[in-house]
Amino acid sequence: MNKVLIVDDDQNICELLRLYIEKEGLETVIANDGKKAIELFQKENLNLVILDIMLPELDGLEVLKEIRKTSNCPVIMLTAKGETFDKVLGLELGADDYVVKPFEAKEIIARMRAVFRRSNERLSDSIKIVKFDKISINISNYELKVNGEKIDAPPKEIELIYYLASHPNQVFTRNQLLEKVWGFEYFGDSRTVDVHIKRLRTKLDGVSNQWELETVWGVGYKFEVH
Repeated sequence: MNKVLIVDDDQNICELLRLYIEKEGLETVIANDGKKAIELFQKENLNLVILDIMLPELDGLEVLKEIRKTSNCPVIMLTAKGETFDKVLGLELGADDYVVKPFEAKEIIARMRAVFRRSNERLSDSIKIVKFDKISINISNYELKVNGEKIDAPPKEIELIYYLASHPNQVFTRNQLLEKVWGFEYFGDSRTVDVHIKRLRTKLDGVSNQWELETVWGVGYKFEVH
């Protein structure tokens, strides 16, 4: 049975989410501060984390950083601020989705289902490794290699380059990439795509003259193979 970690310092929110999530046939564990969240994450075999940003002890972004050091477990962030900065930063650190407070519990359930569906699609994808000249992208173990050497990159950068390289020469808009890689349809912030592309280019600049991450002005991006 899938197990979900709920992290929020508001016990009423935790209890509400617990009731709705367990109605879906899932197990839940609850933490009310950042340190307890990390402790439970390391102890429990979890399939998803619902993580508030504003927490005592350690904030949600610090907890997310700790999670991403060892795991690609899906994480849905909760934010009361509704500020673009928080959303973009959370996504850049490796969050899979976010929900702005106040929210309805059924919205969380819908986001959870979408995250689980995308995770299952990735696991069932028959293509696990994409290779081009001097580059290898392994989505099974989240490894990006250049000339056989592992390049340090967070999960979302690897997912983004993997998705683009899996569809060579195909142009994708920012919104399409948000939907396919982050799972956001129309309510994401397209700037996070630009930030991830910029970081990937910095890491892959000059690696090969046979392919490149190309900007299609006024449209989006593509993995151009020459």
